[in-house]
Amino acid sequence: MTPADWKRRPEGGGRRAIRLIGAIARRGGRGIARACLYPITVYFFCVRGAERRASRDYLQRVFGQRVGAWHIARHIHTFASTILDRVFLLAGRINLFDIHSAGTEPLLRMLDQGQGVLVFGSHLGSFDALRALARQRPDLKLRVLLDRSHNAAITELLDELDPTLAAGIIDAGQDGPSIALAIQQALQEGAMVALLVDRTRPGETAVSAPLLGSEAVFPATPWLLAGVLKAPVVLAFGLYRGGNRYDLLFEPFATTVDIPRARRSEALAALVHDYVGRLEHHLRSAPYNWFNFYDFWQTENPTPAAELRPADAGRGHTGTGQRR
Repeated sequence: MTPADWKRRPEGGGRRAIRLIGAIARRGGRGIARACLYPITVYFFCVRGAERRASRDYLQRVFGQRVGAWHIARHIHTFASTILDRVFLLAGRINLFDIHSAGTEPLLRMLDQGQGVLVFGSHLGSFDALRALARQRPDLKLRVLLDRSHNAAITELLDELDPTLAAGIIDAGQDGPSIALAIQQALQEGAMVALLVDRTRPGETAVSAPLLGSEAVFPATPWLLAGVLKAPVVLAFGLYRGGNRYDLLFEPFATTVDIPRARRSEALAALVHDYVGRLEHHLRSAPYNWFNFYDFWQTENPTPAAELRPADAGRGHTGTGQRR
């Protein structure tokens, strides 16, 4: 299954099931809702064969050995747990969680100076744990790049839970120039602009890099945007550690991204390789947190980086929307 196939997969359980689990979470509490995750895990394990096979392939890569059904079920259960916790995180119920933050000082220093920051995340763990920082510092501006049309049922539910965040979403379904202008404006206002940078779309300009011993492709667009906008880049990882524990980690990546025209291919390759190195580091520390349930290593022919132009920074997919 390719990224395009994964994106077209219907939401598991349908709109009614998603809204039902949201209602259970809000009315019955996190404990009761977590009990529902076991039958949900069994359902997905039995019914979603493509995702099950992708999970097995990934887990065997990260552990370096064959894995059994229990490992795959744990992988699915971890995914379901972070989806459920989105309900509480976006509803402001931060008190339910034990969130350990690290690396916030450089990020806050830039924001306190009025400097906008690009916060690059991935489908590793919960990017919504970033809301914990925003709740602690309500004066901070957070804008999230999100494809609203992707998994509409969950998007609608989350819009109800956090209207303020919803109002500040930059819709990744817009045309490329509109996205770039919206991000530029948010950065000029001193906001954090959060987006996920590990998943490509068919035909999108991409750069290959080794992950878990095999080549995979990663989108070039976020790095081109960073190069054009000259904004600092900070990496963010919200790793789920089980129970109610999350580790929210920030890593300064670049004070400015420089992609010289004469060395565009080499510069992009270096940026993506450095990013993937940090991604793999955290992936190995939290292996069940990887939520790309498709053949991530099924590389498609990326556009050669040497053919990229600065104008390409406004094209392609840079939306965050985790597959929910």
